[in-house]
This record gives sequence, structure tokens and C-alpha cells, in this order.
Amino acid sequence: MTDSIRRLHEAVTATRDGMNSSPRTAKLFARGRGFIAKKVAEEAVEVALDGVCGDRAGAVRESADLIYNLIVLWADLGIEPEEVWSEMQRREQLLGMAEKLPKRRFAAEPDSGSAKSSPRPVSKSALEFSGEGPGPGARRR
Repeated sequence: MTDSIRRLHEAVTATRDGMNSSPRTAKLFARGRGFIAKKVAEEAVEVALDGVCGDRAGAVRESADLIYNLIVLWADLGIEPEEVWSEMQRREQLLGMAEKLPKRRFAAEPDSGSAKSSPRPVSKSALEFSGEGPGPGARRR
């Protein structure tokens, strides 16, 4: 699986750098980080809704969409997949598996840069996304 994610990350990065023709990915980069983040959030909600409804096939499809949009966000932020794998390995060493860290218990090492040690405030404008598409709560299909 990590090979698939690596290949997708390379293709997305190549599109970002103008070396690969992918109109959908290029459009995401053109719309900016806020729009990309909105797409990640939308796909996460769709996976969750499919899970609640017991739609296994839908959850699989939406998970692939979520991973794609997450990788676009990683590329926009300059994050390499290996950085995420390193953080997962760190969590596995701390907790026995790469699960979500408990609040405030395991802060990142000061010089690691692998996780933030304190939450950053988020402005209201950072949470407001502009763009086309359905409003909150609407499904695309």
C-alpha cells in the first residue's frame, strides 16, 4: 500500500510542479490550500456517513477519494509520505500501535517537527471556505 501512496504522491507533486497533466489535481492546486482542505473534510464526512449507513462499498470508494485529497494537501504543504510513516512509527513505539495520541500526553520532540507541540489558534476566516459545490451536509451523488 505504501508503494501506491508513494506513486500517487509523486504524480500529484509532478502535477503541482507542472510536469504531469491531471486537470482535476491542477484545479485543486489552483484553487488553493483552503479549497484542498475543504475537499479533505468533505471526503472524510462522506466516509463517515457511508460507515454509519453500513455502505461498505461506498466507504471503500470514499476512502480512496479521501486518501487522494489528503495526498494533494500533503503535497501542497510539502509533506512527504515518509514523514507520516515516521510519525506512525513513533506512535507505535510509544503506544504499541499507531493510534491517535492521547491529548497532551505525548508531545512531539521539540526539534522533530513531526507533530505540533501546542495547538495553534484558528481564525474564523480560516474555517470559511469558498468555492463551488454543495453546501454543508449535501451529498455529491
